[in-house]
Amino acid sequence: MTTDPADTVAAPARRAPAGAAVLREDVTAAIRDAVVEELAAVGFSRMSIEGIARRAGVGKTAVYRRWKSKLHLVLDLVGAFAADGLPVPATGSLYGDVRALLEVMSHVLRHPVASAVIPDLLVEAARNPEIAEAVRGALLDGQHRMAQGIVADAVARGELPEGISPDHALDLLIGPLYWRQVVVRDAVTTTHLDTLAHQVVAGLKAAEGSP
Repeated sequence: MTTDPADTVAAPARRAPAGAAVLREDVTAAIRDAVVEELAAVGFSRMSIEGIARRAGVGKTAVYRRWKSKLHLVLDLVGAFAADGLPVPATGSLYGDVRALLEVMSHVLRHPVASAVIPDLLVEAARNPEIAEAVRGALLDGQHRMAQGIVADAVARGELPEGISPDHALDLLIGPLYWRQVVVRDAVTTTHLDTLAHQVVAGLKAAEGSP
């Protein structure tokens, strides 16, 4: 693969050996913006590295230097909006933690990347086990970690008994929200999130010892 001079800048000698190059952040940002535009225009299945590069005004090598395929590029984008790396809510109550997580996830699902990409990725995942595993990692790892934290904190405070499954908590939290925002595409109001948080808490308390 040839080097694209427009995509690299010489690195300072004190940080890297002579001749090394670093990726330009403005080019990376332009590629990510182009992915969002390309997805909105043609969808995941018809999206191509060539089309992304053309929209970003860079060569294909600039894209491949950062991501080895369009799937990895899109998963990287989705992962950035899937609550990965965010701190576990710590409001001091189960209701407060659930309500805070619902607020975060509602914001995530409103983002154009999520609303445009996730449905297409789920279709591709149904056809390809490798894609399914990658999608699962990008979409669920961060949320599962947060659900584990919320459940563990609630158990420690005595608000939930031992044995509550974080996966069950995640189903109660994300399922209704995803259905309303991504499938039905109805607006989610503050009142709706408040009500949903109360329903999730009630569901968790009713699910004592559920696997």
